[in-house]
Amino acid sequence: MEDLTSQTSLSCGEDLAAQRLSDAQLLSRFADGDAHAARVLTDRLGPRSYLVAMRILGNRAEAEDVTQEAMMRLWQIAPDWVAGQAQVSTWLYRVTLNLCVDLRRRRRPTALEDAPEPEDGAASVAEQMQDMARRDALQQALDQLPERQRQVVVLRHIEELSNPEIAVIMDISVEAVESLTARGKRSLTAILAGRKDELGYENG
Repeated sequence: MEDLTSQTSLSCGEDLAAQRLSDAQLLSRFADGDAHAARVLTDRLGPRSYLVAMRILGNRAEAEDVTQEAMMRLWQIAPDWVAGQAQVSTWLYRVTLNLCVDLRRRRRPTALEDAPEPEDGAASVAEQMQDMARRDALQQALDQLPERQRQVVVLRHIEELSNPEIAVIMDISVEAVESLTARGKRSLTAILAGRKDELGYENG
């Protein structure tokens, strides 16, 4: 019993230590054969890659495939990663976006996938349905934006990245990011303007 307790304490300690490491340090440890470092980095970056892919593609299955492929590519380049050359998250965002662009070019237009089912909670059925309608409306509006505007809006307003970070990810200037963001916001506002009553938003 004492041995099991000791092992559990050691495991928790290792996990806390790994959580304090940077993305680059975790990637380096994975390259050296540390599978636990890979799990920590996957838990840290995987959901962010998935959210971007989901908002770009509007399809859960495709977003999952893109995330899996992006993480696989990260593991493949781990042995060659040079610390300080870039942020791991920046690299992953860029790969995720590129995979999404490639997939959108290959596929035929399809109907919007169902939004994720709402979690159980205190919200009424009507509230849950309205939340789902709002998510659907946002996804449909995003799908109507030009590719670069959609990418910038997702990174800026959903991932909440800074303009300089987005500029690095998309390999464009900060000024271009600002311009794309402004145009994207105007386009989204125009697309959603006629649906305020339907989505339960007050006019104004």
